[in-house]
Amino acid sequence: MAVPKKRMTRARRDRRRAHWKRKLSLPGLVECPRCHEPRLSHRVCPNCGFYKNYRVVAKKD
Repeated sequence: MAVPKKRMTRARRDRRRAHWKRKLSLPGLVECPRCHEPRLSHRVCPNCGFYKNYRVVAKKD
């Protein structure tokens, strides 16, 4: 098993631990300009299948 050769400084340790709370928050939801449903930003809309005014995914009926 790997064992660290040197002790990690407090600053380096704390810098690593500083970002975990951000991962617990909800993802950034935005309103789709076409169907006005909430979707993740920079992703294809799961409701209408459009991304940047282009049909990317055919909608299943």
